[in-house]
Amino acid sequence: MAELVETGVDEFHVALVRLDSPETRNALSAAMKEQLAGELERLDADPEVRCVVVAGSDRVFAAGADIKAMAARDPSEPPDPEAAAFWTRLAAIRTPLVAAVAGYALGGGCELAMACDLIVADEGARFGQPEITLGIIPGAGGTQRLTRAIGKQRAMEYVLTGRRFDAGTALAWGLVNKSVSEGRWLEEALALARSIAERPPLATKLAKQAVLTAHEQDLSEGLRTERSLFDEAMATEDRVEGMTAFLEKRDPEFKGR
Repeated sequence: MAELVETGVDEFHVALVRLDSPETRNALSAAMKEQLAGELERLDADPEVRCVVVAGSDRVFAAGADIKAMAARDPSEPPDPEAAAFWTRLAAIRTPLVAAVAGYALGGGCELAMACDLIVADEGARFGQPEITLGIIPGAGGTQRLTRAIGKQRAMEYVLTGRRFDAGTALAWGLVNKSVSEGRWLEEALALARSIAERPPLATKLAKQAVLTAHEQDLSEGLRTERSLFDEAMATEDRVEGMTAFLEKRDPEFKGR
């Protein structure tokens, strides 16, 4: 299997995990998710690692899900119980995670960034949940975490239209921790991670758990509901049309069924 994730650990006890599939714009394919989850679990079990930075490239953090694979799924197929396993594994990581975002963080890429504990974004970064343009809805936290981060009215607009928003807007709305000048996104993310790594590692894990408990008291039910609605959307003809049109580079013709 091709290596889709690169990992290194520095002398400050900070691990850098980089998505490395430029030909797919770091799409979250099954292989990518398996490698990323495996690396994060391995690092989480390493006592020498005190914080992890998750990054993409200068041009793209992650462009979203593997649309080609999703488009091949027949509407009559039952929901895949393994589809959400990656996100469950990610949620179980106790080590603090910092997303370093440059370029596009769209769909599953935006959900991946939001699933991390902190986000540092290049000023040129673009965020969004464009699933609606493919005939589906976000299925990995996009409706739940985005709403909690920026509020119901803003989240409703961007989820229903599929529009993108920039790093400055994300900062003003509280979605990201820092929006930094062009080219400094990884440097700043690593600096933030190193400041966390300087703290007592057990305490940072406990603190992370405590903050998440306060933030997610009702999130689990919301995520279950979201996933159920996502599976319903995957079973529609509009989903097939949206994804087929995307791959054929044409405008979709949705028919509401």
